[in-house]
Amino acid sequence: MSRVLIVEDELAISKMLCLNLGLTGYETVPLFDGSEVLDWLGAGNTADIALVDIMMPHVNGFELLAPLKEKNIPVIILTARTDIDSKVKGLVDGAEDYMVKPFEMVELLVRIDKILQRYGSVETVINLGNVDINLAAKTVIVDGKPVSITPMEFKLLSILAKNKNIAMDRNKLLADVWGIDYIGETRTVDVHVAQLRKKTGLTIVNVPKYGYRLEVTP
Repeated sequence: MSRVLIVEDELAISKMLCLNLGLTGYETVPLFDGSEVLDWLGAGNTADIALVDIMMPHVNGFELLAPLKEKNIPVIILTARTDIDSKVKGLVDGAEDYMVKPFEMVELLVRIDKILQRYGSVETVINLGNVDINLAAKTVIVDGKPVSITPMEFKLLSILAKNKNIAMDRNKLLADVWGIDYIGETRTVDVHVAQLRKKTGLTIVNVPKYGYRLEVTP
């Protein structure tokens, strides 16, 4: 399980991040002040990635980039500051990415996953109760037995599993799995979801007028 350090002084945003990341399988560590982060790092703690706000009391987000980099913790800056100077400073000083509030949670999850892959700390097996999805071997095991699954089914299942408990737009799933230029039936997603339900027993619910959500109890 990857650990995400959340450095955000607005309690509502911190809780939202902890809730959504927790639902998708991440361990979260919320801190609300830059000086708290320095103390936390000084005590020998670490994380796989950090989400850092810029405007915080005592020690701001820019000042945290160097100590986090020393611990080999990649940083995504999450901030309300939209000026190009702040973005350039954050990236030049060592941040891996820069996102402006408000942001879409699904996009943040994708960016986290990409950075963890680059740092070699992304999980290669997703466990969903009695279902194991091996992202490297591209295999699915249900109740200890391998399940026959097509490449497209595996790709769709992987996306839903990485974003478990989050509603995924049907058109986005279609583009991500079959390609942005796909011109076939949009019901292709529905057919493949039906097959995945049958083969894995997972709870993939229809979100009316939107898409699908893979539901997993934490």
